[in-house]
Formats: sequence, structure tokens, C-alpha cells
Amino acid sequence: MKKYRVGILGATGTVGQRFVQLLQGHPQFEITALAASDRSAGKTYAEACAWKLNGSIPENVREIVVTPIEPPLDCDIVFSSLPSGVARETEEAFARAGFPVISNSSVYRMDEDVPLLIPEINADHLGLIEIQQQKRGFGTGFIVTNPNCAVASFAPPLAALHRRYGVESVVVTTLQAISGAGYPGVSSMDIVDNVLPYIAGEEPKVETEAQKILGTFRDNSIDKADFTVSAQCFRVDVIDGHTASVRVDLKEKATLEDIVAAMKEFPTLDLYSSPARFIEVLEEPTRPQPRLDRDSGNGMTITVGRVFPDNVFDYRFVALSHNTVRGAAGSTILNAELLASKNLI
Repeated sequence: MKKYRVGILGATGTVGQRFVQLLQGHPQFEITALAASDRSAGKTYAEACAWKLNGSIPENVREIVVTPIEPPLDCDIVFSSLPSGVARETEEAFARAGFPVISNSSVYRMDEDVPLLIPEINADHLGLIEIQQQKRGFGTGFIVTNPNCAVASFAPPLAALHRRYGVESVVVTTLQAISGAGYPGVSSMDIVDNVLPYIAGEEPKVETEAQKILGTFRDNSIDKADFTVSAQCFRVDVIDGHTASVRVDLKEKATLEDIVAAMKEFPTLDLYSSPARFIEVLEEPTRPQPRLDRDSGNGMTITVGRVFPDNVFDYRFVALSHNTVRGAAGSTILNAELLASKNLI
């Protein structure tokens, strides 16, 4: 198996740390470069990083000297967890310098020539890469993105339903963990004993990204899925795990048993980070719960429960994903594994 040298942009942040953690022992990817802001550049990773995950900083990256966030980097591919304010210019610079950029940042997700990937759902959207390179003059470089961390929780079960019965419309309420705000994130005085009914910029992402992911790659572009999404997004006092309460109308009639089967039977992939089951449907009336279910499939499984007929829409269900694994770093790594399997990096 070919080994790829990986550089991480935003390596000291919450998602950057999760990249470092998840890449330990990976058979295809080896971290050779870590890049962060000017205040971290020039220090070793151990000196620059205030590690916030379980365990300690892995030994193989402790002494890597953090570099500025600019090309070139000593790597073959780049994983990006940059904030939106700097991601567009910086990721383009790396792509233009010939690097494949696999990004968790939001700024390129809805660009028409940039794949917005959940590999189990829309791997064929990688056909946009060649179009992107021609359009932007990137040469061998390109940009591929993964979705918003909340969208990662409910797009998979919607994809299962959309493929079989067609989705007409969706109402989703997301209950999003505080880790999604980065570190230090939300003040404890704001979030403890509280629910915050507003996350800046979140609802427009939740309302638009699923249609692109579930769209059809045709004639060198994406025909977005033709259903509508109405979203409300809340920040809740949970460390990790985004929960989505979903109500859905379908274009075709389906029984409750049909709905559950469509989700359970949705195929997974044979990639290193793929879970044994992409979508797991639980029958217990009190599940899913973040504390109990977010780590299912090493954080890469989407857990669904509370699947019932609805009094207003056709059906309702609850979906849960680990927001910094399946919803962020793990999704980016899975995208890179898909690219490697197709010899695109």
C-alpha cells in the first residue's frame, strides 16, 4: 500500500488535533508537516499545541516544528481545518502550488466545481476535480471538501430515503455539541444550564449542503436534489455529538418497515476508516444519545432512532454523529482514502 506524506493546516486547533489523533497508525497516511498561525510557527508541536483530547500528544509529532500556513510544505497532500476567514485564499494557494487539498473548512463547499463529499453517498462527484483544475488552472492540485458537521448527521439517512422514495421536504432541528465551536468555544457562563438558539451562519449551511451532496453528477456539473430543508440550530451542553431531529415528506409511499430497511441496508465502503455499518438504526425508545452512541464505529457511524410516522409530515427520526470525527477530521481522512483508492492522489 502506497504511503502518502500528510501536512495539516490549522494543526493546533480542535479539528487539527483530531487529525493528529486519528492518523496515528494509519496504513496510508504519515504526518510529515504541521502548519499553524504565526504565534505557533517555529515551535515544536508539543510547545505550540494546548492538547485537549484524551491521552497525550503522540510521540511521532511532538518534535515536528510547526511551520507558517503557506506553501510549500514537506508533504504530498494537505488536510485543512482552517477558519473561514483565511481558508479561501490559503487553500487556493496550496491547490495552485500542486497540492491536493482535502478540506474541512466551509468556504469552498458550495462552489459549483468543488466536490462536497460523503464518500458512501456521492463518490461520483469526484468527477468535478478535472473540471475544477481546468477552470481554475490548478495543474495537479485541487480542493475537495466535506460537509458541515451537523449535515453529516442527517444527510446519510436522508440519502437512504431519497434513493428509494424521493425526498420532498425536510424540517430539521439540530442540537449541536460545544466542541463544534472550537476551543475555548462557548463561555461556560453561557452554555451551562442553558440552550443557545443561535449559531452564527449555521442554518444556511444546514439548509443548502444536503441538496448538493444528494445531487446528481451530470454533464460535468451537479444537479442539486430538488427538496427543501428548513433548519433551526441550537448549541447544547454536550461536549461531543451532534443530534438532529428530522421530519421528512417523501415523494413516494413507504411503510415504516420500508423506511427502516432503507437506512439499515445503505451500503458502507471498504476503506480503512469506514465503519462496519454506515447507518445503524436502534430500536430502544431512548436512543440515540450522544454519550452512549457518538463513538459507534470509532465515531464514523451515523446512529438513527425514534423512527416513527409523523402527524404532519410522513415520518420523523433522530440522527446522531460524532461532530469532530464523522463531522470533521474523520470525514476528511475518509475522503482522502477514497481519493487514494481511485488513484486521484
